[in-house]
Parts: sequence; structure tokens; C-alpha cells
Amino acid sequence: MLKILLSKTKKNLEIFGLVLLILFTAIITTYFNSTKKENFEIYNNFVDNIYFKKTLTHIVENLEPKYKKIKHKIKSGETFDKILENYLVQKKEILEIKKALKKKVNLNKLNTRQIIEFSLDKTNNQISEFTFQISNKQKIFLVRDNSGNTFNDEIISIKLNKKIVYRENLILQSLYKAATDEKIPANIIIEFARIYGFQVDFQRDIRKQDKFQIMYEVFLNDKNEIIETGEILFANLKLSGQDNGLYYFDKEGSEGHYDKNGKSVKKALMKTPINGARLSSPFGMRKHPIDGYNKMHRGTDFAAPTGTPIMASGDGVVKKAGWCGGGGNCVKIRHNSTYQTVYAHMSKFARGIKAGVRVKQGQTIGYVGSTGKSTGPHLHYEVIVNGKKVNSQKLKLPSGKILKGKERKLFETKKIKLDVLKSEKIIGLIN
Repeated sequence: MLKILLSKTKKNLEIFGLVLLILFTAIITTYFNSTKKENFEIYNNFVDNIYFKKTLTHIVENLEPKYKKIKHKIKSGETFDKILENYLVQKKEILEIKKALKKKVNLNKLNTRQIIEFSLDKTNNQISEFTFQISNKQKIFLVRDNSGNTFNDEIISIKLNKKIVYRENLILQSLYKAATDEKIPANIIIEFARIYGFQVDFQRDIRKQDKFQIMYEVFLNDKNEIIETGEILFANLKLSGQDNGLYYFDKEGSEGHYDKNGKSVKKALMKTPINGARLSSPFGMRKHPIDGYNKMHRGTDFAAPTGTPIMASGDGVVKKAGWCGGGGNCVKIRHNSTYQTVYAHMSKFARGIKAGVRVKQGQTIGYVGSTGKSTGPHLHYEVIVNGKKVNSQKLKLPSGKILKGKERKLFETKKIKLDVLKSEKIIGLIN
């Protein structure tokens, strides 16, 4: 009987203990949830507090850079003022920058190769530093002085790395096509044609399977991009199996290209003052295409697309740059007491070409057009010797200088070095 009573009592105690445990857990959970809700409300009220928000905003703003750095590549049609105005630069700031730049930069002639960089102080919207790319080799750097009202300027040279490039190719269609296939820069091709223009007619003298070789300088930036080209150090135009090698000589006062015997290729006048043209009407009697009757054609016509550059065939002084009646827009150049040349039917004159201006051989003086009495775009070219118009294509021109003495010895040394360098390029010893 006692044993049964103890058993029941033990069982009741276990149930009672379990009830207490459940009750305790419920109380603790209710308390925890209540405290959590209260803390969450305190947190939300704190975050929503306007003073906290201002403090947080101030901290974040102070973490951002004080200066905003801007780099802008000039686009076609943009003006200096408009570029800066688009970045919210104040007019007063723009005037200060222009005042500092105007001595070294023509801000009315921006080009798409130029880059503008500046740092803008966001606290007062003032420019602290300003960099303007003057050329491929130079930048002008402005920094605000201690007074805060003006800028100090400094010219910075852009470091370029020189590389010598060798190329060669067979001429199957034209020199230009063969050269561009080798990715030779356009101005190097033009220079190549210019130095051979004293002795070669590119329309009639070059035949299929002729060959060219060329070794020239290029200047690269830190991205290995060609920024500009230098001199043609060696050139060879192999015509009908015959080499016509030329070497560049850099001695001051005698700069230019010479053949292997030290004879300059430069003559009094170039054989043709235009590249990529065909001889469309030679010197002599012909039926005039507009007047319709036979008359003496006292010049040479070269057909070429409108806008093709026309070069001065020799050093001289421009005697006229204007309208010449049937010749349309024309330029007349006096080279010396013996030679004068005339270039007619131009579409327009090159910048700066006017009477009294001195020009250099190979300098662009105008562009092909069809002004005056003309049936299509072409250059009418005249050579006048001692007052008489002569056939430019049959004219025996005096040769350039021949190196002698110490200059000849120096030239021979440089020629050997260029031949060695060329050989190393060909066999791949150096890039």
C-alpha cells in the first residue's frame, strides 16, 4: 500500500515540474520579445533622428575626394569656353585660364588630337590645376599660385620613345598601295614620293614587279602608339632591276638625302609637283577642250581628284596667289633669276599662301580643282626659264650639291652604319 502511494506521488511531482518548466520558458520568451521590440523602436527612432542624419551625411561627404579630376578629349566643333561650361566651371575661372594660356596656345584653333585635364575644387568650384596638350610632344601645366587669383605656367615635355622601322614590298599596282599594305604611315609615303620626285615620274617610270625598301623613324608613347614620324633614314626604289638607294645625312647645313656617291637628289625643281596624278595633256600643240581650236599648250596637265595637294616644285617667293582668268585660282612662284613656275585651276590655296610669302620645295601651296577654263579637276603646271615657257618633263635640271672633304668622309661613315642597321633589320637580328 505504501509502495503504491510513493509511486503516485513521484509521478505527480514529475508532472508538476514539467508544468513549472513550461511556465518559466513562456515567461522568459515573453520578456525577451518585449525587450527586443523596445530596442528595435529605440534604434529606429535613433536612425530617424534628423541630427544623426546630418552627422552621418557630413561624415560621408568628408570621406569623398575634395578634388574632382576631369579628362576631356576635344571633339570636332567644340569651343574652349563651351567645354569648361559643360563641367560647370564659372565664367570667371574660364577667363583666368584663357588669360594664362593665350601666350602659348591659340584657343580659337582647337583640334581633335588635343586633351584637356583639370582638377576642380568642389568646395569653391575653382580649378586648382589645369593641363592643356599643345602638341604631341608638349603640354602646358597651370597651377594656381598662393594668392589664389592667378596661375603659374610650365611647359612639360612628353617623353616619346624612338623606334626605327624597316619595310619593303613589291609594287604590283601602285607605290601607294604597296606601301599602305605594309602599314607605312601616310606622311612617310608622301615624303618618300617627294624625295624621289626629283628623278622619277610615278605614273610612267614605275612598272609591275618593281620594288621599294624604306627605313624610317617613328616616335611612340608609353602605350606603344605612334605619335609622330621622323626622318626616312634609307630608301631604295628598284626600277627595272636598277637600285636607286638614298641615305639621309643630318649634318647641319647639308641635311637631306644623298645617293651612294654623296650626290644630293635635290634639284632646282621637282619633276612633278603633285603625287598620285596622271599626265593628261602634255606640252605642245593640241585642240583646246573648251575653245575648240588648235593652240599651243604651254604647260603640262596632271589629272587628279579635287583636293589633291599641290607642292611648290622648288624654293622661292610667291609672286601671285589669286585669280588668273582662264587659269582660275593660280599661284606663281619665282625661284631665282632663271626659274619661275605657275600652278593653275586650284580649288583653293593652302593656308598662308599669298604674294610675298617664301615657300620651301615640297611645301603644299594649294589643292587640285577645276576653276577657270577647265573641263575637270586637274593641275595645269608651267615652267618658265629666262622668261620662256618650256616643257617641264624634258627640262634638264641642275643637280644638287655633291659632298666633299670632311663632309664626304662623315657621310661615308653614316652610310656604312645605315647599311649595317638595314641588314640587321632584314635578317631579324633587331626589331
